[in-house]
Amino acid sequence: MLAHRMKRLLVTILIVVAVLVAALGLAIALGGPGEPPPPMSSINDPFKNVDFSDLPERSHFTARDGAKIAFRAFPAIGDTIKGSVVLVHGSSASSSSMHVMAKSFAAAGYAAYALDIRGHGQSGAKGHIAYIGQLEEDMEDFVRAIKLAQPSTLVGFSSGGGFVLRFAGSPRQELFSNYLLLSPWISQDAATLRPGSGGWATVGVPRIIAIAVLNGFGMHAFDDLPVVRFAVDERDKGFLTPQYSFALEQNFRPERDYQANIRAVRAPLRVLAGQNHEVFYADKFASVFKTAGKDVPITLLPGIDHISLTLDQAALQAAISAVESMDHERPNQAMERTATRRMFTFQITKSFSRRAAPALVSGRSSCSR
Repeated sequence: MLAHRMKRLLVTILIVVAVLVAALGLAIALGGPGEPPPPMSSINDPFKNVDFSDLPERSHFTARDGAKIAFRAFPAIGDTIKGSVVLVHGSSASSSSMHVMAKSFAAAGYAAYALDIRGHGQSGAKGHIAYIGQLEEDMEDFVRAIKLAQPSTLVGFSSGGGFVLRFAGSPRQELFSNYLLLSPWISQDAATLRPGSGGWATVGVPRIIAIAVLNGFGMHAFDDLPVVRFAVDERDKGFLTPQYSFALEQNFRPERDYQANIRAVRAPLRVLAGQNHEVFYADKFASVFKTAGKDVPITLLPGIDHISLTLDQAALQAAISAVESMDHERPNQAMERTATRRMFTFQITKSFSRRAAPALVSGRSSCSR
């Protein structure tokens, strides 16, 4: 009798396991993102009027795995360097999308840098990274290579803002003095999220859940499968990033427990967003941070939508003022121009001419999420 019961129990367990494995397999195979949404004019159109004629050439630093990661440098204007800012673009985009903001910071006396985050632009295969956590390693390698003028601020826009929050709450957070989040993507569970990010993305939720379950058992065989697609115009897919793998989507954002991520931040941090935001619920940012137990200064700018946060002169000045306010908490850290010239002593490779740059970016989209 006991042997019979044990046999029935074993059979039941095997059936349950088989059903779960089949469900995971179906979710991975069939639960990916659907067709991308139609292009969003509010995301694509504003960049058609941007002057990219003075866009700096890309340079590269070498990451720890030997990969060449691209960035653009915007030297500070003036005799005294106030500090430095490192700009992180949003989803699908690249360093060129932060051109206007980088120029504004440089004109204000900051050495500015805009990165092609790995998986974007000229940094690796578009839409892919090797593993979750590689983006933080790349950022650390960049800081070690460049020797940033102090105080230094890491600035992120949209999904880039989510990644900056991730970095600000990580064990590496002391690599920067301050953190500025521009309309950051927080989480699918946060009150700020509009359905489909306001029409910017389609997400393969079943596939994400299934791969996350397998990750919990140490299985990463499916981390390179696509899980999100963006509303990128067909003509732009050659140089923008139309979709993300699971690994990139999970890394280019805050930690899954975003509230713990927020609570772990010890450095000065500010949030800027536009009141006319079409991608997120901007009026919810304050409650998201307060619920997480963090008192973070949040500024909502009237008349500003998602993309204009990186282009409008009032928004750019608000970003500069936010960095200056955090810098003033650390007096006497401004560095002379001669000290910051060390940043150009590392080995740099140029990837294309200044003359070719406008043709690659003119009239193209930036990012949304």
